[in-house]
Amino acid sequence: MSQPDQHETIVVTGVAGFIGSAVARRLVAEGFRVVGVDDLSTGKLTNVPPDVAFVQADVSSAESVRLLPKRAKAILHLAGQSSGEISFEDPIADLEKNTVSTLRLVEYARASEIRRLLYASSMSVYGATPDAPTDESAPTTPLSCYGVGKLASESYLRIFVGAVSSTSLRMFNVYGPGQDLDNLRQGMISIYLAQAHRTGHIKVKGDSRRFRDFIYIDDVVEAWFRCLCLTQPHEPVLNIGSGIRTQVSDVLELITALMPEVTIETAAGTPGDQFGIYSDNSRMRAALGMEQLTTLAVGLRTFWQSVRNTQ
Repeated sequence: MSQPDQHETIVVTGVAGFIGSAVARRLVAEGFRVVGVDDLSTGKLTNVPPDVAFVQADVSSAESVRLLPKRAKAILHLAGQSSGEISFEDPIADLEKNTVSTLRLVEYARASEIRRLLYASSMSVYGATPDAPTDESAPTTPLSCYGVGKLASESYLRIFVGAVSSTSLRMFNVYGPGQDLDNLRQGMISIYLAQAHRTGHIKVKGDSRRFRDFIYIDDVVEAWFRCLCLTQPHEPVLNIGSGIRTQVSDVLELITALMPEVTIETAAGTPGDQFGIYSDNSRMRAALGMEQLTTLAVGLRTFWQSVRNTQ
């Protein structure tokens, strides 16, 4: 792995969102010129790093894509609708945000001779899985419209791989400082922390025995950066996860250890919600050289401290 030439342009979509803004900050710190794109439908302008050249646009629109630079080193596509629950309410809008946008960027990349594209995919592409680590070769049978759209984007990228070298980063449950605490329909840990902080009460949608793979935002940013820096990318898909099976009840225990006064209520689950999934991240570790990952106890405590300091 070696770092690409600095000062070359990197296009980051979803730059006003949680993960996109964090990735853009890292790129700026490393000396790259970043053109950030976001339609601000869910992202916040205040999230955009000050040294980013910002373009307000919806990349699912052909007219908007024409606003992007004519030359760039790579595209990091992090824009999209990111809630499985919301995807059922308007599947067509979800398809436009998550799949049509990807096709638009592939067309843009081909026309502009941009040879590298990293795509923000999701664990949702797997659907129901056995209670065992899920690797990239596992069957993909998504349970939500969101997962279907993510998987469709991956398939389109594979079709055009001869023109644009792509890697789909299947992110598991990302959490950490900067996550949107006002969005109570996406991001399990951020939802619980927001509820606990504001009301002292957590409403859990679904069985507390459900399990997930939580990965801290700094580790996700590191994975994106290292993937960009690969001189010979050879993995079409990569799981980006901690590789640790964590039950919802374990998360609640960590939160109540920080806030003993918090009460908890269990309610019915949401449509398309996976009961349990966690990653086999051995391919990520081998391809990106990532061994030291943030533990949930440390990451959650840091996240909670940031919530207290900013609310």
